[in-house]
Amino acid sequence: MRTRYRLPRPVLGSPFHLLVLLASFALCAYAGVRLLDGDWFLVALWFAGAAVVHDLVLLPLYAAADRALVRGAGRRGAWINHVRVPAALSGLLLLVWFPLITGRVSERYAGVAGQSADGYATRWLIVTAALFAGSAVVFAVRRRGRRSAADG
Repeated sequence: MRTRYRLPRPVLGSPFHLLVLLASFALCAYAGVRLLDGDWFLVALWFAGAAVVHDLVLLPLYAAADRALVRGAGRRGAWINHVRVPAALSGLLLLVWFPLITGRVSERYAGVAGQSADGYATRWLIVTAALFAGSAVVFAVRRRGRRSAADG
């Protein structure tokens, strides 16, 4: 008997899932049209440059940092994710707010936002410290819970 090969059917999900997916595509298309309405060449150049910088510079850097963290942890690597998560969140905040954190904003920012760009670096450092402190507290509570469960 010969078995017939069937192509896998795509998973479409529920009608609500499809509706949300189509709405997100429509929102992305609208944002793309609005974004490219001005100087489309510089926007496209910025996106291409960001992709190249990420893939050729940033990805090897944070992959090497993560590899060093894992090697340094050895067998007792229960704390690795308690460093990875706040570091990733802090890096994401730095990426999003980089011009304000470094102070590289034009005079138009204060006029448009109605706020000064001063103090972003300090606030980013405070948020980063709070993320790492919160992660350390979660790690300590989990560790204490494991010890008390092993003792009892």
